[in-house]
Formats: sequence, C-alpha cells, structure tokens
Amino acid sequence: MGISVTKLLIVLAIIIIIFGTKRLRTLGSDLGDAIKNFRSAVKEGEEGQTGDEEKVNDSEKPSPKSEEN
Repeated sequence: MGISVTKLLIVLAIIIIIFGTKRLRTLGSDLGDAIKNFRSAVKEGEEGQTGDEEKVNDSEKPSPKSEEN
C-alpha cells in the first residue's frame, strides 16, 4: 500500500497548479542556498571546535616554573 508513481505525479501537478513553476524554482534555489550555508556553518564550527580543544590542552600543561618547585 505504498505511494505509487501516479499518485506522486498527481500531487506534483496539484502543487504546480497552486504555487506555479516560478515560485517553486525560487523555493528550490532558496532551499539549496540554505543547505549550502548550513553545511559551511557546520564545517566552520568543527574547525573552530578543534582549535578550542587545542587551546584547552595547551592551558592544562604544567608550566616549567611549577615543575621546579
């Protein structure tokens, strides 16, 4: 009882009639831009996170002065 191809085509035709092709095109491009921006933000967040971890590891190392005491 899955969705058949004919049902999908009918739904697509109704969507095109309601919104129009121009509006669907702009919606698709906006969605693509949003996904692209999300991926770049995630990538920048991962790069920033590894930099933060290196700073934390550097601050946890004992200083040479404390080893002498």
